[in-house]
Amino acid sequence: MPAEPAGDALPGGLRRVARVVLLDPRDRILLLHGHEPDDPADDWWFTPGGGLEGDETREQAALRELAEETGITEVDLGPVLWRRRCSFPFAGRRWDQDEWYYLARTARTATAPTALTELERRSVDGARWWTWTELARAHETVYPTRLAGLLRTLLDDGPPARPVTLDTEIVR
Repeated sequence: MPAEPAGDALPGGLRRVARVVLLDPRDRILLLHGHEPDDPADDWWFTPGGGLEGDETREQAALRELAEETGITEVDLGPVLWRRRCSFPFAGRRWDQDEWYYLARTARTATAPTALTELERRSVDGARWWTWTELARAHETVYPTRLAGLLRTLLDDGPPARPVTLDTEIVR
């Protein structure tokens, strides 16, 4: 893949984001539970990850964000599974992101955030390991919205030969 510019934004204002599809030995996926800072009823589940800082690579950002948000550092970081562009309102502004989802595996299942930002402290209230079945049956909002199907394909077929570009997701 060609080198990307340093920093967290691409031309056009897209925020560069690295996310982690973290699986445990039982093939459960770790999701974080978040909500609007001033409205806990407006909530959703999402994969750990966040924006790049300085000149770090996406791989470095994925590992840093995972450690900060979950305390988990003992991981085998694998390939990029999926790429997605998304746009959503959060905390009074619109976020436009170019997200890369990395596969990672860990034997550790205990989580404890170590370095949440002030905004994350106000909007992230936990983590949970989900089986594919639980995720497929969930009535909660999960991002990306097709995560259950994507996870099933990953578990059945293994990682794709090259990253799959997911549909752009725009939340109003």
